[in-house]
Amino acid sequence: MNYYSLNHKAPKTTFENAVVKGLAPDKGLYFPESITPLPKDFFDNIDNLSHTEIAFQAIKQFVSPEIPEAVLKTIVEETLSFDFPVIKLNDNISTLELFHGPTMAFKDVGARFMARCLGYFNKDNTNEVTVLVATSGDTGGAVANGFLGVKGVNVVILYPSGKVSDIQEKQLTTLGQNIKALEVNGTFDDCQAMVKTAFLDEELTSKMQLTSANSINVARWLPQLFYFIFAYKQLHNKYNDIVFSVPSGNFGNICAGMMAQQLGLPIKHFVASNNANNVVTRYLISKLYEPKPSVQTISNAMDVGAPSNFIRIQEIYKNKFDTLKENLSSYSYSDEDTKYAMLEIYNNFNYVADPHGAVGYLGCKAYLKENPNAHCVFLETAHPTKFLDVVEDVIKEKQPLPEQIKSVMDNEKVSIKISTYQELKNFLLN
Repeated sequence: MNYYSLNHKAPKTTFENAVVKGLAPDKGLYFPESITPLPKDFFDNIDNLSHTEIAFQAIKQFVSPEIPEAVLKTIVEETLSFDFPVIKLNDNISTLELFHGPTMAFKDVGARFMARCLGYFNKDNTNEVTVLVATSGDTGGAVANGFLGVKGVNVVILYPSGKVSDIQEKQLTTLGQNIKALEVNGTFDDCQAMVKTAFLDEELTSKMQLTSANSINVARWLPQLFYFIFAYKQLHNKYNDIVFSVPSGNFGNICAGMMAQQLGLPIKHFVASNNANNVVTRYLISKLYEPKPSVQTISNAMDVGAPSNFIRIQEIYKNKFDTLKENLSSYSYSDEDTKYAMLEIYNNFNYVADPHGAVGYLGCKAYLKENPNAHCVFLETAHPTKFLDVVEDVIKEKQPLPEQIKSVMDNEKVSIKISTYQELKNFLLN
C-alpha cells in the first residue's frame, strides 16, 4: 500500500516510510492510496471469526507487503490481548468499553500496534528513532507503555502541566528506561505546536530521526478501526441501525470508525460528541472551519482546539460537505452537562462512566431524539478511575482502583519542566 500526503506536495511513499516519518515532507498527514472494501461474506460470517482474524483481514491491505502476513498476525495478536465488551444500558443505548488494556484507555490499541510495527521495521537498524508525542491525557500513558523497552526507539512525551489527571500523569512519568516526560507550561495545543515545529526544524531533523505517535501517524490511527468491527459483531444480530457516538478531541478515533465504514462495515451514522472544544460542531452548522485555542474541561483528553484528523475525515467523504453531513452529526456539551450525564448514567443504569464516555452518552441521546429507531453505542474511552476526583465527586461513591492503576500510583514522578520550543530542541539535541 502506498500513502499520499493530504497537502499533495510530497511524493507517495510506503507504509514503512509513513510510519517512520510520521508526517510527509510537506507536513501533510498521510492517507492510504486506496481502500478496498472487504467481501460481503466477511461481515455475513463475522460471528465465526476471532478478534485476531477480524483485525488481520481489516488491516492487511494497509500494511502489505512490507510486513509479512505471519509477522502481522503476531503483531495483531499481541496488540489485542484484552477484551472489548459492549454493555447494554437500554434498548437504544449501549457502551463499548475500550479500557481493558494495560493503561486503561482506548489508545492502548493504536500505541501497541504502532510500537510493534516500528520494532519490526527497526529490528536490523542501527539508527535510533525518537518518538515525539504530545498528549492531552491518555495518549502519553498508552505510548509510554506500548513503546517501553522497544529496541532502538526513544520516546519523548510532552504534556500540559496541571491539565492531565494525577493517574494519567503517573502513567507517563514513572516508567523510566527509554521514556522521557516533558511537563510543558501551557495547554495541549502548545504541546502539539512544539511537536509540529520540531518536525519542521531542519537543523533538528538533519541530526535525528523523529516520528510521531499521535494519531497523525498511520500506524497509531488505523488499528483503531478494529473495535468498531468488534462491536458490530456483538450487536448486528440484535439491531439494524447501529450508530456510534464517539467522544472526539483530535478526531482520530471517529476517523478510524469511518475507515471501517469504508471497508464495508454496515454503520448508519457517526456522532462526534464534543466538550466545549467544539470546532466541528460549529463547522457542521456554519460550513466555516475555524480552529480556536483549546479550553480546559473535565474531559481533558478532548481539549483540542485544532483537531488534526478532521482533514482525513474530509478526504474520506471526498471533501463534499453534504456527504459528510449524511454520515456525521456533532453536538457540544459543557462540564455541567457532563456531570449531569455521569450522575444520570449511574442512577438509571448503575453504570459508572468517565467524563469522556458521559459526553458520548449525551451525543447518543441527542441523536436518538431525531432517530428513535437507531441503536447508539457510545465509546467509553477510559476507565472512570483515571478521573477519580471528578467521578467520586459526582456520584458520591468511592471507587476501587484496578490493578493497572494501583501499580503506578506509588511510583515516583520524573519529569522535566519546559516552557519554550527552544528548551525542547535543546533537550532533543543533548
